[in-house]
Amino acid sequence: MHTPSSTATSTAPGTVPGRTSPAGPLERTAGAAEAPGTGPAGVPRRPLPERFTAWLNDPEDPFWERPAPTPAQRRNDVLGTAAFLAVALFSAVLMHSYAGVPETEEPWLMYVGVSALILPLAVRRRYPVGVLLASSVLFFAFYYISIAAAFLLAYQVAYFAALYAAVAWARDRSAMLTALSAVIGCMALWLVVELTITQAYAEIVQAQEPVDGPLPQVLAVQLHAGLVNVVYFGGAVLAGRASWRSALQRHRLAGQAERIREQSAEIARRAVVDERMRIARELHDVVAHHVSVIGIQAGAARKVLDRDPAAAAAALRTVEESSRTAVGEMRQLLGVLRAEDENGDAPTGRRPDPGLADIAALAHRHAENGLAVDVRTVEAAPGDLGRVPAGLGLSVFRCAQESLSNVIRHSTATTASLVLRTGHGPDGSWIELEVLDGGSPRSGTEGTGFGLQGLRERVRLHGGEAEIGPRSGRPGWRVRVRCPLPADGPPDGAAAPAPVGGSGA
Repeated sequence: MHTPSSTATSTAPGTVPGRTSPAGPLERTAGAAEAPGTGPAGVPRRPLPERFTAWLNDPEDPFWERPAPTPAQRRNDVLGTAAFLAVALFSAVLMHSYAGVPETEEPWLMYVGVSALILPLAVRRRYPVGVLLASSVLFFAFYYISIAAAFLLAYQVAYFAALYAAVAWARDRSAMLTALSAVIGCMALWLVVELTITQAYAEIVQAQEPVDGPLPQVLAVQLHAGLVNVVYFGGAVLAGRASWRSALQRHRLAGQAERIREQSAEIARRAVVDERMRIARELHDVVAHHVSVIGIQAGAARKVLDRDPAAAAAALRTVEESSRTAVGEMRQLLGVLRAEDENGDAPTGRRPDPGLADIAALAHRHAENGLAVDVRTVEAAPGDLGRVPAGLGLSVFRCAQESLSNVIRHSTATTASLVLRTGHGPDGSWIELEVLDGGSPRSGTEGTGFGLQGLRERVRLHGGEAEIGPRSGRPGWRVRVRCPLPADGPPDGAAAPAPVGGSGA
């Protein structure tokens, strides 16, 4: 058995609570003396209660409130306490059977004492300070009511658990510090009385046979009792402190993870917005081309209307076709915010936007980088590719560009196939782009996924669908996008694009 001690309240040797890091060489001067009440470099020391609070809790957030136990934790407390009580009572039966109880004590008091100290543990995480105070009173009382109960290991473990739970789970840290200080102070006073005034330990030694040891028996018993209590109470406080700080660390990590998730979502949102802005600029250029054609053809029709009605009619047909295409492009543009350049001026010196006719050149450029691309076209009807609007052709080209770039960056493949096909279905005509490779993922090249998000945005903008992912049943990656074609003829009266067939090998 042990009795309490007050040494658990001391800090670790050599530790200065409240400092974030030890003073470096530049913070001190050799032989410099520190004034009373100041730390190194003349920094005033905080009051002892504040330093102890910072040490026991956390220097940055000493009064953080740990979340209350969950229903599952409360249920586990009840079940765990019931199991512990059953084991403790069985242990008491065994002790009663082989060691007996003092003649001056009723046997049932031992069972009552150990049960009284264990039962409050069922609510130790809900009411940690209350359980600490109740367990301390019971610990004192049954030490005198039933010395047999006090000698049980379960009795000591139960009080240790109450001390630990108070430090680990108390939400009101000020109330916990007050209660803990009062308990340790009373235990220290009790220990002093037991060791000096009442001479309880001296009487125990006198009842035993003399032992020839390095230290006097009475002194050895007193030192042993003090050491046991320091380890007992200090261990409970340190274990509870570690648990509370671990919960605080988990809380901080959860907050950081939530902030990271929010930042990732914001980055993804901004990537989509930026991609939409880029698409809006490209569509704006296409629509501007149609409007320019309309203006030129309308002016020509006005000039030849009286002299050559047939030429005027042809010009007006071109105006009609261009205006219809422009309206379609503008419908796609609605809802997409167009960002201005940083200087507020329109970009100058831009090259014509690429389209389907540039896919063969794109394949050749990738061949120079070590990726042989086999480009094929499959038209359901001759001239289908010539009916692809400029805006849609630009998006298909960008999808092919992103897909082939991903093969080079993220795959071990050295060859890829690119197929452009058209078809007709119940909902009308469509154009499809399919890019396949047979390589394996290249290690250490994980991307952000924003390129694929932009690809999907382009396809969605034209009312199409995209399938992106690993190939089924074989190695490699597959990108397939399909977009509907307009029901009218070639856009803006321009010539059909050049053939895109060929190979980039």
